Amino acid sequence: MNLNNLEEKVWIAGPCAAENREQVLETAFQLRDEAQKRNLKLFAYRAGAWKIRSTPDSFEGAGNTALTWLQEVQDTLNIPVCVEVVTANHVEVCAKHNVKMFWVGARTSVNPAEIQKIADAVKNTNFTVMVKNPIIPDLKLWIGNIERFLNANVKSVMAIHRGFADISENILRNSPMWEIPIDLKVKMPHLPIFCDPSHITGNINWIQQISQIAINYGFNGLMLETHNNPKKALSDSSQQLTPTEWGELISSLSLRSNIDSIDLEKLRSKLQNIDNQLSELLYQRMTIVDEIAKVKKENNISVVQPKQWEQVVKRYKNHSEDTVYQEFINDFLELLHQNSIRRQ
Repeated sequence: MNLNNLEEKVWIAGPCAAENREQVLETAFQLRDEAQKRNLKLFAYRAGAWKIRSTPDSFEGAGNTALTWLQEVQDTLNIPVCVEVVTANHVEVCAKHNVKMFWVGARTSVNPAEIQKIADAVKNTNFTVMVKNPIIPDLKLWIGNIERFLNANVKSVMAIHRGFADISENILRNSPMWEIPIDLKVKMPHLPIFCDPSHITGNINWIQQISQIAINYGFNGLMLETHNNPKKALSDSSQQLTPTEWGELISSLSLRSNIDSIDLEKLRSKLQNIDNQLSELLYQRMTIVDEIAKVKKENNISVVQPKQWEQVVKRYKNHSEDTVYQEFINDFLELLHQNSIRRQ
């Protein structure tokens, strides 16, 4: 599958961590059977070999040994496997076991120096690299990490949205902050982007909802944690689905095509016309603001004129009572006002 020209949704699934050979193979076989039964294409089987844990007494993965089990899955079921790479040395271990797909995790992604070392290790190779967002909400850092792999001439690079650490979040494990991955899609429209609802939710009760939102936003697919016996999982047991639950969830999703329809193109043409007019009008408005600034300076008039601005707000507020529109107008007017003051 060409990752740079996806027309189908892509499903990646597997356990949080490779715990032992039996668990790895049994989960893989169950996922394979579930996918075949429901006519789903499992793009890759995922499992963590080296786990970065918050505390040293947590399960940190089976290490290099796990690659032997994953290679067996790949050879037996003819399903590509992928692991999380934490250091550049892990790339060599992956290559030794013919594992040509990996992701860099949220904690590694906060360290550009380590990302660069990993990028150097896969320079000019045929690895597929998935770059998870940093654990902190920093779009520039996320894009920078992606660009390091693109600059290393890695042919298949994609992004994975797994949510951001946010102390104000009280339901989900990590805050989705959807505006950040959406902004990434806008800035890098040809880059495939996937969602990891397991790490966003931290609980299987919310996975279906987050998965559907991601699909609605046009994400190219999902990476979901699955385990043959989640209750006995050595890590993240509350967010792992059984293979059967995974199949039921994927089948329940209302899929949306990435291919534009004729009607959509017509509507976008209208938007383009409006956007062109808005751009010109905003430019004209700022030009007039500059002229006003000169008049105020010549006549020693205060820059801030509350009553005058109150009239501007009223002109916008009278247009519609729609709540969402009013919220947008509030944000827009605040930005407009602050920009006008700075120019003056």
